[in-house]
Amino acid sequence: MARGCPALVLAAGASKRLGHPKALVEVGTTTLVGLAVRRLLAAGCEPVVVVTRQSLQFDVMTQALNATVIVNPDPEAGRTGSVQRGLLALMGDKGRTPRKVIIAPVDRPGWSTEHAVQLMQHEVTANLSCGGKKGHPLLLHDPDIERILAANPTTPLRDLIRPQACDVNAPHLSLNIDTPHDLEMLAAVQHALLDG
Repeated sequence: MARGCPALVLAAGASKRLGHPKALVEVGTTTLVGLAVRRLLAAGCEPVVVVTRQSLQFDVMTQALNATVIVNPDPEAGRTGSVQRGLLALMGDKGRTPRKVIIAPVDRPGWSTEHAVQLMQHEVTANLSCGGKKGHPLLLHDPDIERILAANPTTPLRDLIRPQACDVNAPHLSLNIDTPHDLEMLAAVQHALLDG
């Protein structure tokens, strides 16, 4: 099993359509952010850094056990800015740019610990895929990490990288927690997600 690959959990979104913070949505006895951190640690990711917004910092810290929680002071600039903040935190922790890193958006919980392990086996930038549909998490490799660090934080990640597909059996990979209706879908499959 791959060990020592650092990971970022992105949890700085405003959750405007959902109406309350996605990171703190309950899944069984945990939350979306707690579930993501637990899976990444179980997959051997180290360290795990959660990037959130100032207003959520304390609540996220209580859920993201054994992870480092940092704040993106300008989360409205976009997801790339949160990735940059997380990468800079990892550079401070390691003293160098990581060679590879997993990026897991908190609102895309349809993957498992085993899927993260499979993703870490890739030697190029890749993301999970099931049935021809790409999903998350994403594994970044150099030189894509350098490209993201050098980019304007408002540039969408899709304009910066071209990940290869890491095909897995993940029937809930497309689950995206964005609206109240998505919470119903989450409730319907939460037992399967918690078993992964």
